[in-house]
Order: sequence, then structure tokens, then C-alpha cells
Amino acid sequence: MNIPVAHSEFALPGIRCAGCIAKIEGGLAQVPGIVGARVNFTSKRVAVDHDAALDDRDLRRAIRDLGFTAEAIAEPGAADRAASAESRRLLRALGVAGFAAMNIMLLSVSVWSGADGGVRQMFHWLSALIAMPTVTYAGQPFFKSAWGALRRGRTNMDVPISIGVVLATALSLFETIIGGRHAYFDGAVSLLFFLLAGRFLDSAMRDRARDGAAALMRQTTPGGTIIDHDGRTLWLKSAEIVPTMVLLVAAGERFAADGIIRKGETSIDRSLVTGESAPVSVGPGAKALAGTLNLTAPVELLVTSSGADTVIAGMARLMEAAGQAKSRYVRLADRAASYYAPAVHSLALLSFAGWMLAGAGWHQSMLVAVAVLIITCPCALGLAVPVAQVVATGALMRRGILVKGGSALERLAQVDCVRFDKTGTLTLGRPEPCGPNELTAEEKQVALALAQASRHPLSEAVARMLAGEGVRPATIDDVREQPGLGIEARFGSRTARLGRPCWIGLQSQSSDLACAFALQGAPARLLAFSDRLRPDADAAIRRLGTLGLEAAILSGDRREAVMPVAASLGLTASVAMTPKDKVDMVERLSAMGKKVLVVGDGLNDGPALAAGHVSMAPASASDVGQTASDIVFLGDSLAPVPIAIAAARRTMRVVHQNFVLAIGYNLLAVPLAIMGLVTPLIAAIAMSTSSILVVANAMRLGRAAR
Repeated sequence: MNIPVAHSEFALPGIRCAGCIAKIEGGLAQVPGIVGARVNFTSKRVAVDHDAALDDRDLRRAIRDLGFTAEAIAEPGAADRAASAESRRLLRALGVAGFAAMNIMLLSVSVWSGADGGVRQMFHWLSALIAMPTVTYAGQPFFKSAWGALRRGRTNMDVPISIGVVLATALSLFETIIGGRHAYFDGAVSLLFFLLAGRFLDSAMRDRARDGAAALMRQTTPGGTIIDHDGRTLWLKSAEIVPTMVLLVAAGERFAADGIIRKGETSIDRSLVTGESAPVSVGPGAKALAGTLNLTAPVELLVTSSGADTVIAGMARLMEAAGQAKSRYVRLADRAASYYAPAVHSLALLSFAGWMLAGAGWHQSMLVAVAVLIITCPCALGLAVPVAQVVATGALMRRGILVKGGSALERLAQVDCVRFDKTGTLTLGRPEPCGPNELTAEEKQVALALAQASRHPLSEAVARMLAGEGVRPATIDDVREQPGLGIEARFGSRTARLGRPCWIGLQSQSSDLACAFALQGAPARLLAFSDRLRPDADAAIRRLGTLGLEAAILSGDRREAVMPVAASLGLTASVAMTPKDKVDMVERLSAMGKKVLVVGDGLNDGPALAAGHVSMAPASASDVGQTASDIVFLGDSLAPVPIAIAAARRTMRVVHQNFVLAIGYNLLAVPLAIMGLVTPLIAAIAMSTSSILVVANAMRLGRAAR
């Protein structure tokens, strides 16, 4: 007997790390009636396949038993808006903690410099007045998470963090009240600041992954004009359009659904789906996809797929799924901190207990424990990765390479192969004239007038070429665009045409980027264009080889358009690939253990960019391409690709050195603190010194980039 399987989704605002994902997916798999569960860390959702006999209350109870709260997804985008709101809350908390830390540090400098008596007490109280509300407000992301875990009888990384912050703040307040010499508000608030910085960066990266899919869906149209059975027209929202309806799509509009051309002939821009640079002529029986642009003439479309079933919606799902796989990447600093923080707090507790057993009073024992907490404060460890990334990204920015997040450099340093799109990536994506221009002065004026009347990419290229020569357009009449062929008009008593060579009477050319012009009474002229390689493309490919990287082309263009480029650069190529084909290729390489850098620019490259281990796009890329990529480079040159890889590798070498400095400092300082040879004041100075060493080491990246 087959039991019906249902599908349910819930928002999980409490998940924080890969450990939460494993706990939820593994725990739900053990619940009778649940077939499988999949957590999306980017959108903080869980999708559960289960027996139809289980309802939402049963599923929520199962999730609650694992220590997490499941919330209903009230409407599309609700969970995404909630996650974005969390990023804003973290940013506000980070700003408050950073402002407070700077001011408390200024007050602490006076104390460290020898202020005594009433002046010292005044500075301590001022620090307390700043620190107490700061810790209460900025510590909420950790305190709420820790309390939620403890209330359900479990622990998470926020539990020891909260204990350390609260303990350091409470003892500092106690020292201030009794007139003690030392207070440690600066250590508590600084610790909170660096922890919030890491959490905000993680949240911001998840927001960017969601924005990639959202940017892709923004390329679709909100609705379309339907022709009903009586021949009347009615505009409907995209969500209301269903298969078997007939869409009337005017020239210049995007298709609102997938379907088959029922009536009319036109040219469509399919670069959204295929990456093909040249428009495609279509007529009755041809397929058109949602999001593609109708260029030249109105057509009627018989709808076959709409809404979530369209190809572009599938591309958005591919991008979201690929972004989810990437979001599981756990950074080196996080992995180290996951073991480091619990050990530090356990060490402080053991120090307190040891001194109590040795006969010291609770006050002295607590001072030792706090000294251990402060001297082992993971500020230097927390700085090891981000300060190197900030310096490196700043140096790259000065060279026209914009890195969206620090973890992109970490992933870029690991790549061992590169996959390029062709049009707009290896090439400039801008048709440029090649060969002699044989047009007479009069013909140039007429050709410019025709070109300016058309939206075809080659017409726009003709217009740029002639306008650049200072040509002024002629006056033409009776302008008509022939779908899939070209544009014609009357110039005085003569007919003028600009369009396909075969339409104008010339033999078909091998070039995909050629058009012809003819003015009645004069011979037809061929206008050839080429999509020029980016400057330094050949040198950039050779540099990738010296870095030990294997490169190839993944393109949606036809073989005859791709292979000359591949041959000139010495690359292998896969041609006529759909967005899914590109994603499948990247995933196959990843399954083989490869770390793939995907470099692309088009809307159709979005899913592959998200699927890569790391991705780059030129500044000329589409909004989707720029959003989905981790790194954007300015200018026409392809040299930034190997430059960024080399810089990323240098950055990770410095990061590893910083870890050695941070951990080596602790191996030296912690035993001294445990033995009671380090006061909390000396511990705070030592902690700051370790951070300065890490920062100074990272600054070398800026000098190396010049």
C-alpha cells in the first residue's frame, strides 16, 4: 500500500551553524512518518517530506523536541524579509558595540597610564555607564540564543560566549562598586564587538545569496495581455496566467510565460536563457520562454508553462540551491573558534576551582579566572581572518577588483580550475566593426538613420560606428521593420535597407555578426562586426596556467561562434549549453573534488556562478550576474582574474600566519595567567598586543599589492 507523501516547509529563525543543520536533518529523519528533511541555511527554512497523516502540529512538535522553534511561512518572501531584518538588527548591535568599545578604550588608556584615586573611579563608573546598556542591548543575539538552548537542556556556541561576556561585565561592575583598581569593561565590550562582526558577515552573505535569485526573477514581467475566446484583450498578472491561454506580446515586451508562437514572426533576444549574443528569428511553431525579449513585431503565444513552472523560475531555484550548497562552507576561523571558545571557558572555570581549593578566597580566585578569560579573549583569533581580508580587499579595490565578502578570498585561494563564459566574459560582448567600411558619405547618413530606428544589437553597433565618425542621419520616410530580416525605408524616391545579407541580396556569410546595407541604385554593402577578445585575455590565460589552474569555456553560443575564440586562447570548450547544463557541469567537477572558479556575465550564467566554489563577473555583467558573483572586476581587461587568485593565495598565507601568532600567544600567556602571575590589567594589555601583532602582519598585504 502506498502512503501519500506530503511536503511542508517551516521557517527556522534559531539555526546558527552547520551543526544545527545536521541536528535537524538527522533528528527529523528518525521520526516515524518523516521521509526526509532538508534545511536551507540561506533562507533559514526546513522542507519536510512526510506521511500525509502527519499535520503541522506533529511536525512542529518534532522540531521543538530537537530544540528549535518552527514558524509558519505566512506568505512568499516572509522568511526572506525576516532574515533581512535579522541582518539589520545585527548591524545596529554591531554599531552600538563598536561605538562603546572605542569610548571605553579611551577611558581605559587613562587608567593604564596611571590615573589613581577619585579620577580612576570616575573613569571606571563612566565605563560602567557605557558598558552596561551596551552589553544589555548588543548582547541580545547571544543571550536569547543561549537561554533558548539552556531552557531545552542543550548547549550551543552562544552559551560560553554569553557566560564570558556576563561574567567579565559583572566582575567589572563589582570591582567598580568596591573601589577596586581594575575593571574590564573594555575586554567584555570588545569581545562582543568582534563576535557580532562575524555573525553579521555571515548573515550578510546569506542575504546576498537570496538576492541573486530575487534579481533573476526581477527580469520577468509582472503580467501580460491575454486574448480571450471572443478576441478581446485583458491584462493579467503573471500568477493568473495559466497554460492554454493566448498571450499577445508586443515588440519591446518580455514574454510573461513559456509557450509556442501561434501567430506572427519576430526576432527575440534569448540571452537570458542561452547567452546567445545574436537575436533569433522565430515564427509559428517556435518556442519562446518567459523573460526573453520580443524585439521587432507583435506575436501571439500559446502558453505551455507559467509561474513557478517556467524556465526562468527553474533558473532561480537552481541559483538558490547552489547558494545553499555554498552557504554550508565553514570558514577556517569558525572551525577554530568552535573548539577554542569552550576550551577557554572551561580553563577559566578550572582556574577558579583550583585557586579555591588552594585556599585563595573567592575574590582572588575570580580575578585569576577573569584574567584567564581576558588573556585568552579570542580578539586576536577573531582578527586573524577578517583583518587580512579587509586589507587584501582594499588593495584589490584600488586595482579595480571588488570583493563582496571576505570568505570569497578564502574560497578563491582554493580553486584549481576555471570555467569561462564566452560572450561578454572572454569577449567584450560589444559588436565592433571589422574590415573596411565601403559606404559612401550619402550611404552612411541613410544607414545611420535606419540603424537608429531599430533596436537590433547589430543596428545599434552600426549606429555607434557611424555616430563615432561624426555622421549625421539622413531624413527617411515610411520606416518598416521586417521581422527576422531587417529594416527598410524610403530615402527620397529610393528604397534603403539594413539587415540580413541574404535579404539584401548578398551571399550568406559565415560570420554571425554581419549585416548589409543597400540603397536603391547602388551596390549592396556588407558590414562585418566581431566581438573582440578582452585585452590581455591571452596573457591572463597563460598566467592561470602558471598558477596551476586548468581553464575551459562553458558557452550557450553555437559551435561556430565559440571555437575560434577557444582556438585563439588554447582552451577546450563546451557549446550550446543551457543554464542547467552549466550547473550540471560545475557540479560534476565539484563531485570529482575540483574547486571551480566560474567567470561569467549573462543572466543565464547566474545559476552556474552560484554553483561554483567561487565566482567572478565583469562590471559590464547583467544585474543577475553581478549579484550572483562573489567578485566583480572593472574595466575591459581579463587580467584581474589571475591577479585576484594570486592575491587570495597570499591572503590565506597571512591568515595562517596570524593563526600561528594568535595561538602561540595564548600558549605562552595562558599558563602565566593560570599561575596567578598576570593581573587582569596586564592580561588586557597582552590581549591588545596580540591583536596589534595580527593587524601589523596583515598590513603587509597592502604593501605587497602596490
